[in-house]
Amino acid sequence: MTTTDITTITVELPEAFDQRWSRLPGIQVDGKRISVDPVQYFFRFESNSWLVADWELVRTQLLEADETTESAVEQLALDFIKTHAEPTTDAARVLAIAYEVYAYLFREEHLAGLDLPQITTDHLRMLREAATLMALNKVELDGHISNVGPCWFFPAATSVVFDLDDETGGMLDEVYHGGWFNEHRRIEAVKAHAALGGRLVHGCQSVPDQSGGVVAPYGASMAAFRDDLAQFKAGWIDQVYAHRVTAA
Repeated sequence: MTTTDITTITVELPEAFDQRWSRLPGIQVDGKRISVDPVQYFFRFESNSWLVADWELVRTQLLEADETTESAVEQLALDFIKTHAEPTTDAARVLAIAYEVYAYLFREEHLAGLDLPQITTDHLRMLREAATLMALNKVELDGHISNVGPCWFFPAATSVVFDLDDETGGMLDEVYHGGWFNEHRRIEAVKAHAALGGRLVHGCQSVPDQSGGVVAPYGASMAAFRDDLAQFKAGWIDQVYAHRVTAA
């Protein structure tokens, strides 16, 4: 592992996180206060700079913007990022913005129209928490994956923290990266992820190939991303699963 010179990341969020996040190395949860020790938490941590935009600006200027025949939603997001995003080395700020992004994307009002009775408000909370922590992962423009933590591997991490079986963990992963299987919500996700400087991309195609994902900058090399991910995913997924709590 390569680790940048950075101290423990501490943030206080609007929502208390599940105490069981502390099962993963390097995370401590005290209600709404989350602490992450990069040395213990990350498999690879080479960059302590992220691209972010103010969530309030995204909410007021981008979420209500409509795509046209001249400008697709991805172009709207890219233009917004070019105009408003800025680099930050404050990881706590990244987590705070990410929390707002995923509180918006995984809000309870969507449940009524999902027609997926197996998805509950508790599952939405799990999605919000895991996705918030995933925001610290990072892909460079050349496609190199510079930051990788346990929450890269969404089903593995959620199975450890929330005691989920493989089927439920896979279901949540599909909801996470599938845009809720709905174009309207996919459009919401494209806009909202502008606050984290890019778009959500995945190394997997479906549940049987759980390769995780990241918010990557527009223009990042997906070929290099795929090749880099293939080199490490199996071993690191196994390391995450090793923290599962088994019944006596």
